Amino acid sequence: MSIQQDNRFQAIISHAKEYGFVFPSSEIYDGLSAVYDYGPYGSELKKNIRDYWWRSMTQMHDNIVGIDAAIFMHPTTWKASGHVDNFSDPMIDNKDSKKRYRVDHLLEAKADQLRESGQANEADTLLAEMDRLLAAEDFTGLKQLMNDQKIVCSVSGTANWTDIRQFNLMFSTQLGSVAEDADTIYLRPETAQGIFVNFLNVQKTARMKIPFGIAQTGKAFRNEIVARQFIFRMREFEQMEMQFFVRPGTQMEWYNYWKDARLKWHTSLGIPAEKYRYHDHVKLAHYADAALDIEYEFPFGFKEVEGIHSRTDFDLKSHQEYSKKKQQYFDADVDPSTGKPYGNYIPYVVETSIGLDRMFLLVLSHAYEEETITKEDGTSDNRVVMRIPAKIAPNKLAILPLMKKDGLPEIAKQLLDECKPHFKCFYEEKDAIGKRYRRQDAIGTPFCVTIDHQTKEDGTVTIRHRDSMKQERVHLSEIKSMVLTALT
Repeated sequence: MSIQQDNRFQAIISHAKEYGFVFPSSEIYDGLSAVYDYGPYGSELKKNIRDYWWRSMTQMHDNIVGIDAAIFMHPTTWKASGHVDNFSDPMIDNKDSKKRYRVDHLLEAKADQLRESGQANEADTLLAEMDRLLAAEDFTGLKQLMNDQKIVCSVSGTANWTDIRQFNLMFSTQLGSVAEDADTIYLRPETAQGIFVNFLNVQKTARMKIPFGIAQTGKAFRNEIVARQFIFRMREFEQMEMQFFVRPGTQMEWYNYWKDARLKWHTSLGIPAEKYRYHDHVKLAHYADAALDIEYEFPFGFKEVEGIHSRTDFDLKSHQEYSKKKQQYFDADVDPSTGKPYGNYIPYVVETSIGLDRMFLLVLSHAYEEETITKEDGTSDNRVVMRIPAKIAPNKLAILPLMKKDGLPEIAKQLLDECKPHFKCFYEEKDAIGKRYRRQDAIGTPFCVTIDHQTKEDGTVTIRHRDSMKQERVHLSEIKSMVLTALT
């Protein structure tokens, strides 16, 4: 990461705290590493992103329904899913500093250094070799690659490394009132399994016909040893996942469909397509026959925001094996090659999985802007503006009476009462109007309305547009429709 980009990222983190988007968790006790709380504007923005995704999946598709599965699940779930045996990352310790690192993070950091020094080809070669060794689970080769690249611990400055070994990422706890009689269960590391174990419940009760999808949002937990980059990688995070059940043999058709559809969803927020790219997986998960990431160019480089995976029939087949309960679907449609119904089969699954916290950071990263404004008298001023898309902005409209007297607050509150059933509004009387505008810019409010003495005379107000700072006089009766139009 360049110094300029690092400074920008640090500015975004500081801004997020100062303006009530994200706080370190339990900060009065010096915080908890890689755990964060969402403040007044952060919780609103996060909810808006979640709702926008949910509507796009369940409301805009007549063959996708939602569920809300429990975080705690029967422990055999995670044996069947492969998490007990396979959910791990290659880790390495430095013997001098006693610090533990993820091997891929160390090699990716080295590739970033090479790229910044103008050695882009060498960086690409390094990452390709890392992917090859990870796919082969060649830990000896990975350690040799680290030695060849002269990778050292950032704390001790030495390359006195242990051997590489796998580290399971699941949090475990006990279910039961007496410790010695308790069963070990896990905090779910993903939300997908809650969908798979409810496949037949949903299919039958919602009367769904293949192809169909099941969507879910919710918390997941991973014991990340090296959590970093603010809310990008956390131990407690939220996912938005949709599992799409399809007829075997059609999975690549649907894989390509969702690959395109999900990128269109991202760009529907007004974020330029050139800020995104696809990254095909070299090492496929044990359940997949195709997988890719949708990556966004954060200030710290292109990183995964969403994954599209063709999971085959692994999940349902495995749960059928472990539970001894059939997870089959009867397909009455006629197979044109045989002239007979397709009959019973275990569906294949195409998954779309997006990190809500990462999407939140993506929106902040894209929206944050520091700009210099030249005034009419030739002087300049600075402002920080969050150009958050209006449809997901925490506040849609700020209503600002110019003074606290002369009946202006009463008119302002009438407008507030008219608008607040339809979208989130903010009301403020304190401080000069210029300061209030700047605060709303920093929060990302797309519209500000000022009620002044002229309002009492002709019913008009000044509406100010966040991005252009353009101001225009419109009638009070037009405000609600103007804002609603911008939210569509």
